[in-house]
Amino acid sequence: MSDLLPNIEIESAANPTVAIIWMHGLGADGNDFVPMVRELDLKGLPGIRFVFPHANTMPVTINGGYVMRSWYDISNADLTKREDEGGLRASQKQVEALIAREKSRGIPASRIILAGFSQGCAMALQTGLRHPETLAGLMCLSGYVPMADKLSMERSADSVATPVFMAHGQRDGVIPIQRATDSRDLLKALGYQVEWHDYMMEHSLCAEEVVHMGAWLKKILA
Repeated sequence: MSDLLPNIEIESAANPTVAIIWMHGLGADGNDFVPMVRELDLKGLPGIRFVFPHANTMPVTINGGYVMRSWYDISNADLTKREDEGGLRASQKQVEALIAREKSRGIPASRIILAGFSQGCAMALQTGLRHPETLAGLMCLSGYVPMADKLSMERSADSVATPVFMAHGQRDGVIPIQRATDSRDLLKALGYQVEWHDYMMEHSLCAEEVVHMGAWLKKILA
């Protein structure tokens, strides 16, 4: 699997039995959420392998063609217009390759979580909702469902049993909360179990959110 995205791995204990593949936001890289391993309350949880991949670099239209790490191109501030379907699907294959590697190392799909922030959240949803097996969960931070108009046709039957955690800032000026609540409502209408939280914050994370993330992990991995 030499074509895997470069990534950072941190194991919370030897011989982990759970994997969390965590995708960063636009212009960041895998280092962005490494500090979260220390901030999350993992007491009582089995060993977890955290995998923080670095997206490939590409010119991003909305940023004047500046080359940066990005999971897909963004051409319009209205994220529903002219979505980069090719980029989304290419990155989806890369995330699927990371899932396959964890399975090859002995961690079943039922113990693999996809997590992500902003663009990384969109990738967790893009991949997890189409994955042909039920995953342990999708942890979706400050993002949205991309290609929402295609989801009802493309989602996998087994993904409906994958629990979803969604969190968003009420003052998010990058991805307005309406985009996230629309995504939440779409998922609920399709039968997904969504745990939703919103906070008085911008396009970021907050301490209360980290507490809720830890509690959700304990619930789904119990």
